[in-house]
Amino acid sequence: MISWTDTHCHLDAPEFSADVQAVRAQAAIKGVAHCVLPAVEVSNFDTVREMAHRFGDSYALGIHPLFTPQAKEADLAVLDAQLALHCDDPRLVAVGEIGLDYFVPGLDPQRQEFFYREQLKLARRHGLPVIVHVRKSADRLLKSLRELAPNRADPAQRVGWTGIAHAFNGSEVQAKAFIDMGFALGFGGAVTYERALQLRRLAASLPLSAIVMETDAPDIPPHWLYQTAAQRAEGLPQGRNQPGELPRIAAVVAQLRGMSVQALAEATQANAHRVLPKLSKLLM
Repeated sequence: MISWTDTHCHLDAPEFSADVQAVRAQAAIKGVAHCVLPAVEVSNFDTVREMAHRFGDSYALGIHPLFTPQAKEADLAVLDAQLALHCDDPRLVAVGEIGLDYFVPGLDPQRQEFFYREQLKLARRHGLPVIVHVRKSADRLLKSLRELAPNRADPAQRVGWTGIAHAFNGSEVQAKAFIDMGFALGFGGAVTYERALQLRRLAASLPLSAIVMETDAPDIPPHWLYQTAAQRAEGLPQGRNQPGELPRIAAVVAQLRGMSVQALAEATQANAHRVLPKLSKLLM
């Protein structure tokens, strides 16, 4: 069976509270061998860690930009302490989900920037990759990554970060800037929409070594799960994205690139291991 890694999946979300075990089992049947479960706030740190151990997956710890309004500066000390406490946990693979969101109205950009930069410093201190939320914010994310880049002993490594630019939907220039820094770009359900012309061009043309697959479940449903506002008004429920949708999403990317699904699976698995190095020991 073809094996996949879902590099971004929120199995701890309320949408999965009633049947998370069945959801994860169904994904495994479909070939999703591993999921990375990013936290979004301090209150779910223990939950994602417990789930990762229960299902044989991995997790990241961080404060999501959409949760910065209720976050406290003291939460950064909690994150620091948790990263230190679990530094030897092979399933803790990154700091995330962190970043900036300039699309959702009402968020304080300065507050977001503060939490983002402080979490980059923690990732640097603990020697972990980062999983970054990129939404209308690529240039600002890149600026802080350049300013706070870890030092590397190997002079061939121009920038010291590794990680994933989650749900990337920026320009080709921005994509290449992330790639040059050592990041892979996460592609998920959004690429299945024919109207997503720029994103589909990037999925087809970026170096294969730059791509990882993700669902962001239960969010960013692929087109076959999406209900329009009119359909929802008629009583049709919005489809719930699940990690088991990953193989079908990946088949769209493989078609765009003119390659086999098997080759895409092998390449994206290798890419995930490169940018989240602790995965290699988990999935040997």
